[in-house]
Amino acid sequence: MKNLRTVITAALVIALSSLGLGAASAADSAAKHCTGTSGAPAPATRATAQPVTLWLAGDSTMANPGSARCPVGWGSQFDALFNSDVTVRNQAVGGRSIQTWLYEGNVSSTKGSDGECRLTSTAYSARWQAMLNASTGMKAGDYLFIQFGINDSSSTCPRHVGPARYRQLMTTMVQAALARGAHPVLLTPVAAITCSGGTATKNRGFVNETFAVGSATRAPVVDLQSLSVSLYNSLRFCPHNGDYGSGPVGAFFCNDHTHFETYGAQRIAGLVAGDVRRQNLPLAGYLR
Repeated sequence: MKNLRTVITAALVIALSSLGLGAASAADSAAKHCTGTSGAPAPATRATAQPVTLWLAGDSTMANPGSARCPVGWGSQFDALFNSDVTVRNQAVGGRSIQTWLYEGNVSSTKGSDGECRLTSTAYSARWQAMLNASTGMKAGDYLFIQFGINDSSSTCPRHVGPARYRQLMTTMVQAALARGAHPVLLTPVAAITCSGGTATKNRGFVNETFAVGSATRAPVVDLQSLSVSLYNSLRFCPHNGDYGSGPVGAFFCNDHTHFETYGAQRIAGLVAGDVRRQNLPLAGYLR
């Protein structure tokens, strides 16, 4: 009898051990299924954001302010709309056409037989060379915002640029950005305030040229002229008596019909950011 009890007890121990091992094996298998092979931790659901530099090229309506209170370019207000992973490098300069911005000091005051201002040298400006610098300039994942078309409409050199030359130079800038893995974004020139009765109207050129370059290079285009005119109409800036120093128009513009006070620059920057979001550009993920 004693021997029989010993045999039964041993059998029960073996059976229970087998069940325990099976349960442990099943639990281990389930854990591996949930966490990946070899029980490794599951990957993070969201990758760390890659720091991005936004390079801005344009004229006074985009440029950082100088010592005077006015004008304030919208580019100076752009950084505040993004999170800390974005750095804005505003290289816009007042009074520049796309050609004088690219070839500072090397655009003559005389036109050639093609009607374009002659270049005395094809050396690029220091600002564009800095953007092209392989170590410290545009890198993969950065953005280049390009807005010209206001000073380019001058009939005299050195600022004058014809439509074909405008397309050529803008295409050059786009291709340079793409070659470095950066993302070009083109903007039509922001509108000044002009009224036709009670309606603000468009008043800038080179809009078709900007869209043509965008279409040819697949670069997104922010139609800032249309957006700004729509904003002026929503704010009821027209009709207007020509007094740019007071009232709602005076709070938005400098004492002219073109340049912006800080408030106006903030609103224009908001239009650009809003269109980045509307077009669902990857950059929208960095907006606050």
